[in-house]
This record gives sequence, C-alpha cells and structure tokens, in this order.
Amino acid sequence: MAPQVLKIATLACSYNRLEKTKAFLKSLTTQYIPEGYTLDIYMLDDQSPDGTANYVRECFPSVDIINGTGSLFWAGGMRMLWHHVVNTAEYDFFILLNDDVKLFDRAIDKLLAAYHKSTFKDNVLIGTVQNPDHTKITYGGRKLLNGYNGDAALVEPDANELKECDLGNANIMLVDKGTVDKIGILSGRYIHSFADFDYTLNAKRHGVKVWVAPGFYGSCEYDHGKPWLSSEHTLKQRIAYMHSPKGIESKSYLRYIRKFFPLNYPAAVIKLWLKTLLPVVYDKYKKD
Repeated sequence: MAPQVLKIATLACSYNRLEKTKAFLKSLTTQYIPEGYTLDIYMLDDQSPDGTANYVRECFPSVDIINGTGSLFWAGGMRMLWHHVVNTAEYDFFILLNDDVKLFDRAIDKLLAAYHKSTFKDNVLIGTVQNPDHTKITYGGRKLLNGYNGDAALVEPDANELKECDLGNANIMLVDKGTVDKIGILSGRYIHSFADFDYTLNAKRHGVKVWVAPGFYGSCEYDHGKPWLSSEHTLKQRIAYMHSPKGIESKSYLRYIRKFFPLNYPAAVIKLWLKTLLPVVYDKYKKD
C-alpha cells in the first residue's frame, strides 16, 4: 500500500500592493515541501486596481487565483477564499498567510515538523513573524494577561518546543482538518480585523490546542496604526475612524468583546467614545 500523501492548502488575500504580493509569492512558491505532502496555493484578489490578479495569473501560474467583490477587506476575503477551498477539495492542513509576509526558507517544512510535535488530535499553530531587520516580533501568538478585558501579550517562541497560547494573528497560521471539522472556518461576524483572534479563542473553547510554533517563520512590517485618532483631527474624522474597517472597526471590536469578554463590554463602549471624543487623554498618556 502506498504511503498516505497529506494535502496542504495555503490561503492569502491581496489588494493593491503588487510589490509586496510579488515578494510574498516568490517566497511561497519556492518553499521546500517535504516528501509525503502536496501543496496547493490559493489567493483571492479583491479587484486590485494595480493589476495584481492579472500579474499573478501570468507570472505565478501555479497559484489558483479567484476574484473578490471589491469590498471584502481581510476577514471577508479570507472567509470567502476558505469557503471556496473547502468546497474545492479535501485538505489535511490549511495555512493562512498574509500577502505582505516574506516567508523564510523552509518555513512550511519547519511548520509541519512543529505540528507533529503535538500529541493532541486537533491543533492550530501560529508562526511568529519578525520585522524586516529581525529585531522584534511584529505578529504571532498571544497569551491572555487579563481574562476580564482581553489584554494579551505576544509570546516569544521557544527555539525548539511548542508553547501554548490563547490567541494569535493569522499572518502565518496552520489549521488542521480536525479543527475545521470541529469549528468551521472564520466567523462571519467580522469585516476586517478580529477574525483570527476570534478563531483561535473559539478553537480553545472547543478543546483545540493553540500553539506558538518554535522559532521564526517570516518577516513582515507592523502595519496597525494607533487605535485612535489624535486631537489634531476633526470630530467628524475621529468618528469615521472609529467606525472604519481600516480604523478601530468598532462594530467588529464590540462583537468580539461581547463574545469573549462580556463583563468588559460596558467599559469597552465607554473607552471607544472616550478616545474618540477626548483623544487628548490618549495622546498624552498612551504610546500605542
């Protein structure tokens, strides 16, 4: 009997940052895939005006690219793509990636090796990402500091062993089939942000182990701005930023808080309006 071949699908979305997408795809399509695995690459382009979709079709023909609606943002795009993939073929692993990440050599090989360190049935692994000069962590797994308000700190990966965490970013995130069978794909409650935090916290609620994989897996700039606009902006601009998917994304944030940290919901609403109406307090006392 021939040995079983395990199938991997990578998922990423792109929108109008062609140069970063080129570097990402180059780092992905040149990855070493160990014996016993196959890799299929999927990308959703949300109608980028810079011609990303056509470029990918021409220069990366191995990438299965689908078109978005033009207004999906990150969570919506990844959800649409993941739904497409699970209805396309049976996969043993799904690796969620951001298209501004440059994967390190053998990152996928290393991630798969890390996965097999776990003795548990269902697992999610977070691959830690550094800034381009490799001096600090930009995205990765997080450990809750406070179960009341959801404050969490980035976890420094161990060099060799898995480290359990509570939630994590999907810049590099491996999800096994058992987890998808148990909890499905990303929640439809979010527009842009919070869907990865929701997914990992929900996984833990359902008995899935969430790990920070050993070592580092890629580089990526930290591109999240401050969670408020300074007092230099008009009140109209600050309110728009509070509601914007590329700003605070208040509706998604409050849905996330209500689901996982409900006792903090009233305080979260008050803080949202405080930083919007009186940002001078945050300008003076908050660094980020």
